[in-house]
Amino acid sequence: MTFLSHLECGRCAKTYDADLLRNLCDCGGPLLVRYDLKAAAASGFRPAALAGRVSSLWRYREVLPVRREENIITLGEGMTPLLPLRRLGEALGLPNLMLKDEGLNPTGTFKARGAATGISRAKELGVKAVAMPTNGNAGGAWASYGARAGISVTLVMPTDAPAMSVLEATAVGAKAYMVKGQITDAGAIIGRSAQANGWFEAATLKEPWRIEGKKTMGYEIAEQLNWELPDVILYPTGGGVGIIGIYKALLEMRELGWLPENVKLPRLVAVQAEGCQPIVKAFQEGKTVSEKWENASTVAQGIRVPKALGDFLVLEAVRATGGTCVAVADADTMWGLEQISRLEGAFICPEGASLVAAARMLLKDGWLQPQERVVLLNTGAGIKYPDIFKSELPVLEIDATI
Repeated sequence: MTFLSHLECGRCAKTYDADLLRNLCDCGGPLLVRYDLKAAAASGFRPAALAGRVSSLWRYREVLPVRREENIITLGEGMTPLLPLRRLGEALGLPNLMLKDEGLNPTGTFKARGAATGISRAKELGVKAVAMPTNGNAGGAWASYGARAGISVTLVMPTDAPAMSVLEATAVGAKAYMVKGQITDAGAIIGRSAQANGWFEAATLKEPWRIEGKKTMGYEIAEQLNWELPDVILYPTGGGVGIIGIYKALLEMRELGWLPENVKLPRLVAVQAEGCQPIVKAFQEGKTVSEKWENASTVAQGIRVPKALGDFLVLEAVRATGGTCVAVADADTMWGLEQISRLEGAFICPEGASLVAAARMLLKDGWLQPQERVVLLNTGAGIKYPDIFKSELPVLEIDATI
């Protein structure tokens, strides 16, 4: 089923038994899942073996962390479409622009991927209760998959979390609490309370399994392009698990022999909001870690993360691929949302919309070239943010006798 080998600290490289429940390394660094990729390749795990498999992220089961099939908790996540954006691309001057639309996942966001692998592995290791801080979407996803697995889920989220996410989480039975503050404040509460209440803490990168679901976005992009990688992937970055996961997938595919050894990897672009850009600032200053961003504020709440535990891994992925980090103003994010919605019929989340503005900015600066193949990785459905567009519809007065 899987070639799961061990856990390795992303900071100090210390290794741990993959079958023992653990949050972080002794040094406080996040743990990454490692596989015996040579054995996987020797077993016949190659692109041709994917033919006829289930159309979900579990088609890559050899490099996912669940040992027994009966422990898989799924709602059909993954294999989201990779769509050409012809009208938007023409308007921007990027004719080879594409959208990887994660809004079509169960629960409406890419968070379903991490919840699927995280909850599945938690179930396999005997976890009965998990707890996490959330800006909204992750909480809804983990609550849904937790309900399916029979695992209780406790959430702490900021009071301004999207109402739809709060409703989603409570509808499926999660215990949800609000805090007057930001996700870092919610995280501090979970950190103090988890052990006392017997919860397994599932905060971003404080458990190793979430990233494994999200890395499958990288596998899918390669497969959907017939194993010819795009030139650039833009990603909205808060905690950064997605961009870390995509980079991890690229390295795994290269080691598996699915990609040529000397293949040029896509340049990864971390996009943040002007009102919360700790990773952008660290990148521009040549630092390997970020500083906490004070008074963080943005319309794109999913990337309102003042300090990410895995910031150094995001910066490593960006620099190793020749990528960059950019910040987008909220007004430009809303412009991007209007453009992609009206030109392509894709009502995406504001986090994803920030990528449209970022692509325009990078093209104007000459960092992007017009003919490059560029993937915008939208992380969720716009319908989960019903207050983003406040349209006033004209009212028609009709004669009742007509």
